[in-house]
Amino acid sequence: MTEGKGNIMTIPPDLEAQILRYHHVEKWRAGTIARQLRVHYDTVLRVLLQAGLSRNGSLIRRSQIELYLPFIRETLAQYPTLTASRLFGMVRERGYRGGPDYFRHLIARHRPRPPAEAYLRLRTLSGEQAQVDWGHFGHLTIGRARRPLMAFVMVLSWSRQIFLRFFLDARMENFLRGHVAAFEAFNGCARVLLYDNLKSAVLERQGDAIRFHPTLWAFASHYRYEPRPVAVARGNEKGRVERAIRYVRDSFFAARKFTGLDDLNAQAAAWCSGLAADRPCPEQRTKSVREALAEEAPRLLPLPENPFPLLAQLAQNRGSSLDRSIP
Repeated sequence: MTEGKGNIMTIPPDLEAQILRYHHVEKWRAGTIARQLRVHYDTVLRVLLQAGLSRNGSLIRRSQIELYLPFIRETLAQYPTLTASRLFGMVRERGYRGGPDYFRHLIARHRPRPPAEAYLRLRTLSGEQAQVDWGHFGHLTIGRARRPLMAFVMVLSWSRQIFLRFFLDARMENFLRGHVAAFEAFNGCARVLLYDNLKSAVLERQGDAIRFHPTLWAFASHYRYEPRPVAVARGNEKGRVERAIRYVRDSFFAARKFTGLDDLNAQAAAWCSGLAADRPCPEQRTKSVREALAEEAPRLLPLPENPFPLLAQLAQNRGSSLDRSIP
C-alpha cells in the first residue's frame, strides 16, 4: 500500500527497503524514486529523512526549510496572499540559504487555502423553473449600420427545452417579446423565471435586497410567474441557460449561413424543435428533450387570453428610458 498526497500512512517494509536501496545503490534522486515506484514524493523524503540521510540535494534543501516552517506558517496564516517571492526575501533575511525555485514549490504546499465551497447540483420540479439570458453573437451589417446580434435564450430547467430568438438589440421591448415567443413555443410558462442579474430585470441590488425593473414586474404579474435573480457568484444556479448558450454557439451558430435576421430566426426555430429537442435530456437520460417536454408541458402555467398591454406602448416609445436596458 502506498500513501496518498497529504496522508500519513505506514508504508510496507519492502517498499521502504526499496527506497533506501535505490538511494544508496543506484544513487537515484528522491524524484526518480517516487516516479519509478509510483509513490508520492513526500513519502520518499520521509523515508530518507527518518533514516538520517541528507546526501541528496533535495534532502539538504528540505532539511534547511524545516527550521523556518513555523515562521512561514505563522506569516501565511496572518497574510495568506503574501507572494512567495516576498516571503522568500523575509526568510533569506533570517538565514535561509536555499534556492528560490524549491522555496516556491514548498510555499505552494504550505499556503493556507480557503475551504472549497460545495455546490450542490440543483434539481427542479417539472414545470417549476426556466432560466433566461442574452448571448452576444457578433454583429450584422444592415445598409450602413452595424448592429449587434443578440440571442434571447430561455431554457426549461427540467426538460431542457431551448427557445432561441435573435434580435438586433437587447432593449426591454425585445426582452419581453422574447419571453412571449418562448411562452407560445412552450405553450405555457414556468412558475419561476431565473435571471442573471440583467439590467433588463434588476435595476439595483445590494446584497439580498433586489429592486426589479417595474416593467418586468408588470409583465411577470400578467403571466403569473415569479421573477427571481440568481444569487451573486452562484454559478450552479444559472448553469442551464449558460450551457444552453454554449450549445447554441457550437451546435447551431457555428459556420451558419443566413440571408438576414428573419432567415436566421426561421433556422433557429427549426433547430430548437428538431436537433435540440432530439438530444438526450440531462435530467432524464433515458428520454429525449422532446419526450421530457411532453411530460413537462401540462405542468406549465396556462397563458393569459390577452397579450401584455405594454408591449405595444414600448414599441411606440423606443426612446423612453424603459426600453433602453441592456444586459
